[in-house]
Amino acid sequence: VQLQASGGGLVQAGGSLRLSCVASGRTFGNYFMGWFRQAPGKEREFVAAISRSGGSTYYADSVKGRFTISRDNAKNTVYLQMNSLKPEDTAVYYCAAQSYYSGTYYVPERYDYWGQGTQVTVSS
Repeated sequence: VQLQASGGGLVQAGGSLRLSCVASGRTFGNYFMGWFRQAPGKEREFVAAISRSGGSTYYADSVKGRFTISRDNAKNTVYLQMNSLKPEDTAVYYCAAQSYYSGTYYVPERYDYWGQGTQVTVSS
């Protein structure tokens, strides 16, 4: 599967952005999806994940209550709604897919496919 992320940009602290990740192919509903981010000089970190049906979601503590992950399997798209953005949210955001859910949603190495990343910059 190929993933294409979009929706990043420059926003002031307290603002909102919605990221989208569109997947190619007709089996999107078979993939467990996640969002990760990587700031300059830092390791890639888990942000949020969602089960195949969308019935289960998972969040990093740093974004819980501010970010919402969702998916529309009919549109082959996973979203990340980001509210109350903070300067520390500045990073390149990546969407990723697991072919067979390993039971571990927060480890980047468990994901099989990655999008190209979209830059999110939050100014103070």
